[in-house]
Amino acid sequence: MPKIATVIVEIALNREFDYRVPPRLQNELQIGTRVVVPFGHSEARGYVTGLKETSTYANLKEIRDRVGKSSLIDNRIMELARWVGEYYAAPLEIAVRTVLPSVVRKKGSGFKERLMVFATEAGGDLLTAEALREKAPKQAAVLDALRSGGQTFLHHLARSAGASDAAVRALEKKGLVTVSREAQMRDPMKGQNILRSLPLEMMPQQTDALNAIVQSVDTLKPPVILLYGVTGSGKTEVYLQAIQHVLKQGKGAIVLVPEIALTPQTTERFRGRFGDEIAILHSNLSEGERHDEWHRVHEGKARIVIGARSALFAPVRNLGLIVVDEEHEPSYKQDETPRYNARDVAVMRGRMEKCAVVLGTATPALESYYNAKIGKYGLVKLPHRVDHRQMPMVRVVDMRIEAEREGHVNVLSRELAVAIQERLDKGEQSLLFLNRRGYSTSLICPKCGFVAECGNCSVAMTYHRQTEKLICHICGIEKKVPDRCPNPDCRDPAFKFVGVGTQRVETIVQKFFPKARVQRMDSDTTTQKNSHWKILGEFRTGKIDILIGTQMIAKGLHFPNVTLVGVIYADSNLHMPDFRAAERTFQLLTQVAGRAGRGEVKGEVIVQTYTPHHPAVQAARRLDYEGFYDQEIEFRRELSYPPFGHLVCLTIKGLSEDHVRLSGEVLAKQLEPLMPKQVILAGPSPAPLAKANNYYRYQIILRAPATSMMTNPIKNVLKTFKWPDKVSCAVDVDALSLM
Repeated sequence: MPKIATVIVEIALNREFDYRVPPRLQNELQIGTRVVVPFGHSEARGYVTGLKETSTYANLKEIRDRVGKSSLIDNRIMELARWVGEYYAAPLEIAVRTVLPSVVRKKGSGFKERLMVFATEAGGDLLTAEALREKAPKQAAVLDALRSGGQTFLHHLARSAGASDAAVRALEKKGLVTVSREAQMRDPMKGQNILRSLPLEMMPQQTDALNAIVQSVDTLKPPVILLYGVTGSGKTEVYLQAIQHVLKQGKGAIVLVPEIALTPQTTERFRGRFGDEIAILHSNLSEGERHDEWHRVHEGKARIVIGARSALFAPVRNLGLIVVDEEHEPSYKQDETPRYNARDVAVMRGRMEKCAVVLGTATPALESYYNAKIGKYGLVKLPHRVDHRQMPMVRVVDMRIEAEREGHVNVLSRELAVAIQERLDKGEQSLLFLNRRGYSTSLICPKCGFVAECGNCSVAMTYHRQTEKLICHICGIEKKVPDRCPNPDCRDPAFKFVGVGTQRVETIVQKFFPKARVQRMDSDTTTQKNSHWKILGEFRTGKIDILIGTQMIAKGLHFPNVTLVGVIYADSNLHMPDFRAAERTFQLLTQVAGRAGRGEVKGEVIVQTYTPHHPAVQAARRLDYEGFYDQEIEFRRELSYPPFGHLVCLTIKGLSEDHVRLSGEVLAKQLEPLMPKQVILAGPSPAPLAKANNYYRYQIILRAPATSMMTNPIKNVLKTFKWPDKVSCAVDVDALSLM
């Protein structure tokens, strides 16, 4: 038996320590077991990461005890955590914490236990109840309830039988019932009436896609498939039938969906097809629900996991398939250490566990489509909508011409206003999209030019009309709206609201269409649990005529009665200082356009923009992904941007701008001589968002053919780098945002 255990402690030291295994634990420890170890002058909790016979260190301390009855991280997940830490330049301890939900590893967390009542053999006899009926009618009622309904929780039984706890305890003393503590599972879909569904008949293109995925599951040829299907082409049904094939083989599956698209529709479709085989894991669940759902998977009671980014690490047994839906979504990238991309880690987990991986989307990330083009991934296309329903007609409205014609800038162009009225007259529904919440994007003094800015961040504050407050969307600080210009040399009362947010769109739409039922859906209106489920449920049942929202409404929704989508301002992401701005704009416009015309009536999309001739806008108008790809890929090739190289962004931040800038300069000087010639290093320079939450931000951007060319020197330098007080550095490998 192994006498030495390698342990990481729950402190980010990026080191593993050797400990002696006491004889009493030699048969109980395995990789992933939680342990208590002596550490310094106290003790710490940690995880076993390896077992061996000998150590190069003498006088090893002994493990004090194990925590819990079973290991929570098996060899496969530990190996994946090790890869995540290595690739994304993160301490192993943090990578291990990432693969295990906080509620599972938290001290004192556990199942919700309730008292369960069972009838014994004697208590289940009808004659026993009859004998009690005259002298102890409440005890007889308890036995009747148990006989008709079976075992039940004590508090439910007291209500259903109209009896007190005392009656149950009296029966327990007589040996007629047994009372024991049992776990009461917290089901996130409890109380929802979900109809079971059967596999649908598929179109030939869907059948071809399914056959390709089944071949991948059975033979791993190819191991990764990019399923490129237009919006409404039936990708979800392909996933469902592929998972059915996996289950027949006795294997499990993971389905990743962007948090924003994890709607009731998505979860209902999977639960309706597979019932209790499904476990759901995402951030909108309560801690108790997350704990119980994770343990259902860990114990093998659920073989399919559907969830957001972190569901990728679910301990599914005998994994046969990983599906990453909307694989292009930037929300798959974690914004804290380790800054992993769930799509890329899914491909690595598939390779490690020898299971198939399917990346599905209507607008593939350029990197994924390039990998398919060069044969690294298999490529399967769904070029038509289900039942050959027509793709929506997309019209672009040049708001410059609109402003010139009207004499001022309108939020709703004449074309969009007329189109909305036509839908209202026909009893059809409309979606209006603006990726900016609040009422106005800024408050400005027309006399002196003063702009209400956040003192903590280098951004203008957004006016929210409902609360009559200015709110910073970076740090969340709130201020009252001033009654006059705060500039002491001005003090003019004529403040002007500039720009437009979803609140203002809602106000204008209600004014234009007073009889319409209008609802707004953004992070301000969905703060309560299940509030977005409620809004979407009302929209589905026709109780809302016009739904206004941010990118929450752009993905994962299937409403056949939506025949019009209006994009209020298509340029909001287009002019960001980020090389992916055009790609994001094209993807977002195409995705939101895909919400229109999913029923029998052809849809229409109206895109309002001030840059109508931009290639991304024109490609979205034609719904032409390949045309956009051909043009954008040449720009990437010329500048060695992904997919023709990897990119690492180092963000240095601190409370003193001088300290941050100087630290960046010293760091860059130490890195330069260690970098291979192929590495391009730029910076340090102020980040586009130069200040956030009172922290000044500088960036060093590196590009190279392989990440290891950059991350190995970075890790070596950061090991010994001396940071000034309150200055830190974040390493973002394969960064998606350079803000």
